[in-house]
Amino acid sequence: MNATELKAKTPDQLRDELVALKKEAFNLRFQQATGQLENTARMRAVRRDVARIQTVLNQKAAAAAAN
Repeated sequence: MNATELKAKTPDQLRDELVALKKEAFNLRFQQATGQLENTARMRAVRRDVARIQTVLNQKAAAAAAN
């Protein structure tokens, strides 16, 4: 997922995506704690996707406040 795809989405869609990614991050942490995690790189990708979505949401909020 890249920033241009995220900028095309509405804030509600972004929040839904954010909730889904946070659930996935929780599940990945749980798998790691129990020793079942196979793809450790996925944790990093999910963390970065969460940050990317939060950045786009903040940009949209700032743009809305400026208008």
